[in-house]
Amino acid sequence: MMRVHSSLAQSRDRQLARGPEDWEQTFRQMALFDLAEDIQFGFFLAYYRTFAIPSGSATLVRNGEIPARPMKRSIDTGLVIYELIACGLDSERGRQMTALLNRVHRHVPGSQEDFLYVLMTLLVVPIRWTDRYGWRRPTQTERDAATHFFRELGERIHIADIPVTFEAAEKFFDDYERRRVAPSSAGRTLMGATVQVFQSMQPRLLHPVTTRMIATMLDDAQLAAALGLPRSTWWSRLALNTGMGVRNTIRRRTRLSTVPSFIPGQAAPPIYAEGYNLADIGPVNVMGARPRSES
Repeated sequence: MMRVHSSLAQSRDRQLARGPEDWEQTFRQMALFDLAEDIQFGFFLAYYRTFAIPSGSATLVRNGEIPARPMKRSIDTGLVIYELIACGLDSERGRQMTALLNRVHRHVPGSQEDFLYVLMTLLVVPIRWTDRYGWRRPTQTERDAATHFFRELGERIHIADIPVTFEAAEKFFDDYERRRVAPSSAGRTLMGATVQVFQSMQPRLLHPVTTRMIATMLDDAQLAAALGLPRSTWWSRLALNTGMGVRNTIRRRTRLSTVPSFIPGQAAPPIYAEGYNLADIGPVNVMGARPRSES
């Protein structure tokens, strides 16, 4: 029993002890070690959530990258974010990923508000998910560090009026979705194309209920309807809560990992089964590279 409390206390106390100037290391520890699995779930849900904005989803369908190579696009999106977290925004690899983001979005139509929303999904959605389902809740130090990280990233990709507190980010996020979430054929197309990505993380036995479980995880009836997902049910909510409860009980009885959940250049199946170079990441028309086959 002592080891359980020690693990939980060490995780929380270490993060609380960090100063504001340690924001990048605080967020790295949170995202790659202490709360890694939940932050990853949150990033996946953030990715899906943007499909419910008709103007943005129409642009993504016209671009053709997600419908043609949904697995590569999804994995690449995650790799960019994790490269920035693991290596640091001002590292050489971090600068290359920031440059890629600027090239990719240079000719993408959209307002500053639209780009800010996409950035804020990466902040708000993972923190809210972890707050509700994580083995421990994020500390205020971690919320502040995550907010600082995405504010710094946003400035590097020329986004204006970025919230300076997590509470302000939540307010902007909720207001934007209240005004902009709506059904669209483009959104349903993107959702259908990327379901396989979530399925790749799950046992085959669960594939028939994947879309309902995504809707349950999103926990937003308006959003699920906009994406053409089935409504959550009492049993899907029970399954999610029970599964996360069991996982968290086990997690609290396990020593904190000393190995990061992400290592730059590591294998990322099925696209990068033997690892990747930074030049492999991104759409073909941006990097000029030949995409590897999706299988």
